[in-house]
Amino acid sequence: MEHGTGLLPIILILLVLSVSAVATVRTFNLPPILGYLTVGALTSEHALHILPTNESIAFMGEIGVVFLLFAIGLEFSVSQLLAMRHTVLGLGGAQVVLSTLSGFILLYYAGINWQGALIAAGALAMSSTAIVVKQLTDQGEMRVKHGQLALGILLFQDLAVVPFLILIPLLTMGSQQPLELSSIGLEVLMSVGVLGIALVLGHYALRPLFHYIARAQSVELFNITILLVALTAAWTTQSLGLSLALGAFLAGMMLSETEYKHQIESEVRPYRDILMGLFFITVGAKLDLTALPSLWLPILILVLGVTVGKALLINLLARLFGADNGTALRTGLVLAQGGEFGFALLALALSNQLLNTQEVQAILAATVISMALAPIIIRYNDQVTKKLFADTYLRQRYKEAHSFSREVKEIEDHVLICGYRRVGQSIGRLLHEQNIPYIALDLDSRIVKEAWEAGESVYYADAARPEILTAAGLYRAKIVIVTVSNMEIAGLIVDAVRKKHANVPILVRAPDDTYMASLEAKGAEVLPESLEASLMITERVLSKMGIAPTDILYLTEKIRADGYRALQSFFHGEGTKAATPTQTFLYSVVLTDTFYAVNQTLQALELENFHISVKSIRRSGIKGDHPSPNTLLQVGDVLVLEGKVSNFQAIERHLKHGPKTIRKNISDGNITTPLTNDN
Repeated sequence: MEHGTGLLPIILILLVLSVSAVATVRTFNLPPILGYLTVGALTSEHALHILPTNESIAFMGEIGVVFLLFAIGLEFSVSQLLAMRHTVLGLGGAQVVLSTLSGFILLYYAGINWQGALIAAGALAMSSTAIVVKQLTDQGEMRVKHGQLALGILLFQDLAVVPFLILIPLLTMGSQQPLELSSIGLEVLMSVGVLGIALVLGHYALRPLFHYIARAQSVELFNITILLVALTAAWTTQSLGLSLALGAFLAGMMLSETEYKHQIESEVRPYRDILMGLFFITVGAKLDLTALPSLWLPILILVLGVTVGKALLINLLARLFGADNGTALRTGLVLAQGGEFGFALLALALSNQLLNTQEVQAILAATVISMALAPIIIRYNDQVTKKLFADTYLRQRYKEAHSFSREVKEIEDHVLICGYRRVGQSIGRLLHEQNIPYIALDLDSRIVKEAWEAGESVYYADAARPEILTAAGLYRAKIVIVTVSNMEIAGLIVDAVRKKHANVPILVRAPDDTYMASLEAKGAEVLPESLEASLMITERVLSKMGIAPTDILYLTEKIRADGYRALQSFFHGEGTKAATPTQTFLYSVVLTDTFYAVNQTLQALELENFHISVKSIRRSGIKGDHPSPNTLLQVGDVLVLEGKVSNFQAIERHLKHGPKTIRKNISDGNITTPLTNDN
């Protein structure tokens, strides 16, 4: 009991520091991993001596790695691997092998034993899947050429962790006694056999197991079963002399082929995120901040190797695999950092005594620094490429655009559709029925291929590139329709359109009104699906009620012309959360005789200081919209307030208790109560 009591304050301190650190790094748009690493470095035995030196925290961190590998296994798809096999196995394999070999030579000649140098080099060969995928998605570059190449390499890096997990126990044995080739071969065969048996058992046992568990309709039982499967698989591989993480990866990969994949992924995410945070804290604790200044030269060399060296190597390999100069360099820049799996491999190497704490200091520091630089490098990868390959890169881009332009030069007065998924295809078919020409752009090669073969006017092109829009006849188009589901990408497309054409109408399909204000500020007309659905249902209801079509049309067009203001705010329930910090809701307050607001006017209450407006007042069964600022409030009035949820409690306190200083009532001559049946 004493041990548990002593551990609780430490956990609370770690939580407080983690919340502060992660919030700080997110402010600068940096990955949360850096926050956890900082907390670990500050609380370690080298700094504040907060982290205990026993193995309890470290073991919990290892369980975090187990769940990370389990989640990666869930995301691993054999079909995805086959579809990208040339990029994944060819380019990705070459990158991992050559990066590991380069790092091994550098570290071995720096004095690290060959076993430790091999694992450390493998760790440095990895890139950060979390940083790269998120940053490219935010920038709308995930489906363009360099984004697809980067994804293929990242997929192979994820797979390459498996042989490293098999190697670590073998290298540990080799560091204690000489390894014979026969024993190495036997261990490898055993590992392959374990993989095969696990896959077969998983294929025939896990799906029936989860069928049975799902029939119980118990979330608790489902979650316990997930934990049981993941930890049992991890324990099994560890018992066979392999690693915990390998078993978890296999379990995830087996479950990825079941229909329960997405549910399992959502249920395991909270465990993974919390325990992975703890894992990165334990990794950060290995950093001795006092020793780093004396290691500045090795750290600088490793940072240059991970960023510049890896970028140049991937650039060269991508060009050998057929990419143009610009795409090859952008791929290299995107992957020029260390990654999460690098920390996992370094931690395993430390726990297996392949590396000592002193040897790993510079490697850890270089990995952390490279990850801190990664978002900046990825953000400006296009600008850097333009600077370095100004002639060839731009010439290639405009060559592609010119080739595309020649194909569509005869089309004019057309509709330009950006995004050709379900909504875009529906619009295209309806336009075709009306003999209205259109050109559609999309980055899903399968959709483009099938639609093109069906005779539809769709092209594989990035609609966020101004030169592509120009080639697609932007200056000849009547209207641009943006139907992509990602609103960040939609914003990039609107920016690109406005950069080339200031006057063409732009219509953006949006799931709701979250991004409505920002897109309208860029000159686009936004159709929020949730609000349009409300209007369509209302139109149908009013028609069934016998309202004249002209009256219905007047009502709906008035709402659209007003920017859907009448529909944007709504009463929030217990489970409703604001979509964005600017989302507004409705909130009602009933005034009793104890309220300060009674016998005050709306103007005197100065509600605008709370960024709250009074949408309406209900008095004696009569509702008045948009009341006058001089309205005198009475007992029993119901105020319908409009604003952000976070402000409602403060405004209710203000209405009850008033300001800190007593205000002088406004004379009755300036007070009106404009509530009538007409209102």
